[in-house]
Amino acid sequence: MIHAVIIDDEQNNIDNLSILLKQHCPQVNVVSTAKSASEGENIILIHAPDLVFLDIQMPERSGFDLLKSLNNYSFEIIFVTAYDQYGIKAVKFAAIDYILKPINIEELKLAVQKVIQKSALKKQNLQLDNLIKLLKQKHQKEFHRIALQSTKETRFVETDKIIRCESANNYTTFFLITGEKIVTSKPIFEYEEILQDYEFIRCHQSHLVNKRFIKSWVKEDGGYLLLDDQSQIPVSRQKKEYIKSLFL
Repeated sequence: MIHAVIIDDEQNNIDNLSILLKQHCPQVNVVSTAKSASEGENIILIHAPDLVFLDIQMPERSGFDLLKSLNNYSFEIIFVTAYDQYGIKAVKFAAIDYILKPINIEELKLAVQKVIQKSALKKQNLQLDNLIKLLKQKHQKEFHRIALQSTKETRFVETDKIIRCESANNYTTFFLITGEKIVTSKPIFEYEEILQDYEFIRCHQSHLVNKRFIKSWVKEDGGYLLLDDQSQIPVSRQKKEYIKSLFL
């Protein structure tokens, strides 16, 4: 699923694009909308979207002004505008596509498909990079770090400093031995692939646990794992036999 925001100063344009995306691009989930560049900057920082549908000509600040104020951004951009004279400038901002209003459905679908393909390529490259790092560090896993991207920053955290991970919808919260929590906008299964070689176990669909911090397995109340930080982590039915084998 691609998490997107729409920034346009006219509500009817926001509503129309939202409807078109829902009907023709089900891979896109519109998480928030804004009617000005200032509001748009706020929702980008809050939601850390994968994709931004951005109007160019807006009162006070243009879409280009918004991007300049962000300095660095990792999301993809599809400009949606009524004016075709901005095309060259849009390319300079590395937009993945440029759509003129009124929106042509086929052009919209094609632009979204470009985002999907680029996202898949990014994921493949990240997986390859991580594999290379794993191979290089196979004899020193305790020093391996992963990148956790929150709305404010990207933190590099050593895997042995992570007690557990807990998911809520498409967000994952990391609980560190310092007591700190880091919330990321990625689902937990993406981290499971990375952390499974570092003594992390998926004991429940919403929980990943670092084995080194398991204090005991409590069999009452349906069964749960008691961790060193006193958190109680549920064990799903499907995982009970696996958890048993860890304590044999």
